[in-house]
Amino acid sequence: MKKIMLSAAFAALIGLATTQAQTTDSTSNSNAATASTQKVAPSGDVTQAIASSGYNASLATAIKNAGLESTLKGAGPFTVFAPSDQAFASVPAGDSLLTQQPKLAATLKNHIVNGKYSKDDIIKALTAGKGVATLNTIDGSTVTLKVNENKNLELSDAAGNKALVTVFDVEGTNGTVHVINNVLVPKQ
Repeated sequence: MKKIMLSAAFAALIGLATTQAQTTDSTSNSNAATASTQKVAPSGDVTQAIASSGYNASLATAIKNAGLESTLKGAGPFTVFAPSDQAFASVPAGDSLLTQQPKLAATLKNHIVNGKYSKDDIIKALTAGKGVATLNTIDGSTVTLKVNENKNLELSDAAGNKALVTVFDVEGTNGTVHVINNVLVPKQ
């Protein structure tokens, strides 16, 4: 019975990612019902993929401000769980996240994984992990992936922050980007 439920959840995840790319980012709702896949041949590294995605202008600026651009232009491969512009807009106005370079860098490193994990690779990792996959970030912490009760791919970090993947597989020449609907701020 558990295996059947797990298979149904993976099938739902596959189905979520086969829809066409959405033109608006309606990801601030934690009950986002669909995710899309952007399949476009990579024309640059992950920083360029982020900048041209249409979802991540705030993240592109934050990467530069945090001093991580040269890291992400490296050989990689990288997987970036990229907070959308709406996710950055929901950071409380008084939060020092966007004004303190060390805090911003630590936060962004919490979203970057060594290795390339496409949607298909994530599904394989979830299958091997019986519904849960844990990936190491470039700062040595972890993000945990699972399919939630609403059949969305959910990330969580060590601080208990959660985010949903809203767009899969924005490709760069040195990795892939998945757009998420929350900023995962690590414990300070």
